[in-house]
Amino acid sequence: MKTLSKNLLLILAAALLIQIAHAQAAPTKNATPKPAASPSQYLLDSWNDIGRKLIAMAEDFPEDKYDFKPNPAQRSFAEQLLHAAGANYFFINPVKGVKPPSGDAKRSDYKTKAAVVEFVKKSFADGAALIKSKGDSGLGDLYVDPFSNQQTRFSDGAWGFIEHSGEHYGQLVVYYRVAGLVPPESRPKK
Repeated sequence: MKTLSKNLLLILAAALLIQIAHAQAAPTKNATPKPAASPSQYLLDSWNDIGRKLIAMAEDFPEDKYDFKPNPAQRSFAEQLLHAAGANYFFINPVKGVKPPSGDAKRSDYKTKAAVVEFVKKSFADGAALIKSKGDSGLGDLYVDPFSNQQTRFSDGAWGFIEHSGEHYGQLVVYYRVAGLVPPESRPKK
């Protein structure tokens, strides 16, 4: 009976300490929440996040597998990256008043892993700089979408290309898995 009483006392003490520790770790009810990011900052953060994921893949995937295709009819890993990064210029260039590319960036123009990585980094950096330059006041600016030949709001175009990059990110995750590799975002955090 004494052992049961001691164990019960220890359990109650542990439960009390856990409650105290939890209460100290939890934010107070009166704490002021952080303010929301501005619309342009949220757009920029989203642009940079998908860019970071694609850059991480470009840097991580083995160079000897850069021309890997899960199926002969599909683009290679490198071609997927070049397509996703090059597509950004169908948004960036028209907004800047520059003619968009005539098609996908060619693998023959980016023969090494380093060249592909640099192109991916540059396209996302160029887009980020454009979003920063517009700020909140420029989110509603209009440009002509080269695919629809229709006026489009700057923010709508940026969100569309973020989605496009996300779709190719998903495809590249499959390339990793089919090649027997684990994508960087799926690895345990250090």
